[in-house]
Amino acid sequence: MEKKIAKDLLSIQAVFFRPEEPFTWASGIKSPVYCDNRLTLTSTQVRRDVEEGLAHLIKENYPEAEVLMGTSTAGIAHAAITAHLLNLPMGYVRSGAKDHGRQNQIEGRLEKGQKVVVVEDLISTGGSVIEVVNVLREAGADVLGVVSIFTYGMKKGLERLREADVKNISLTNFDVIAEVAAEEGYIKADDIRRLIAFRNNPSDESWIGR
Repeated sequence: MEKKIAKDLLSIQAVFFRPEEPFTWASGIKSPVYCDNRLTLTSTQVRRDVEEGLAHLIKENYPEAEVLMGTSTAGIAHAAITAHLLNLPMGYVRSGAKDHGRQNQIEGRLEKGQKVVVVEDLISTGGSVIEVVNVLREAGADVLGVVSIFTYGMKKGLERLREADVKNISLTNFDVIAEVAAEEGYIKADDIRRLIAFRNNPSDESWIGR
């Protein structure tokens, strides 16, 4: 499944490698990879593969799940479609409470003690998904863990998830996508070393021009 999803994401440029001409993140860090998993929603075949894959991960790793909660905004559609496949209720968590109405941060019905799985599209440093998990825990949910489409596997992200006691299962990951990208001719085989150097330490730009 990891390679199949990797091929899917590369084919629609949801993950796009450009080691010779790096992208610049908002933080100023130079990156050889661009990710936009929202593109999976506009490809019917890739969308089917992703949602069926997420449903499979949930059934296999969190069989006791009672409700899915998407992250705002990228995880909402994936949570909705996957919940439909699994015949489960769903909702989503806002990045902050509304300033009107009931001032909800959690949208959708959530009962205390319910077993929840969070649906996320992409995990890098882990900060945003941990915030969602904390909001749900504070509301009394029993958060079983997270499913995501893609994870970088960055050291900072892995450490954060571990410290917050948050389990994540992804459909594919940075290492697999880099390997498939080389196999499929999107990048050169010797680019993999540079990509992994970036993944291991994004703030160290010594990989550029190697």
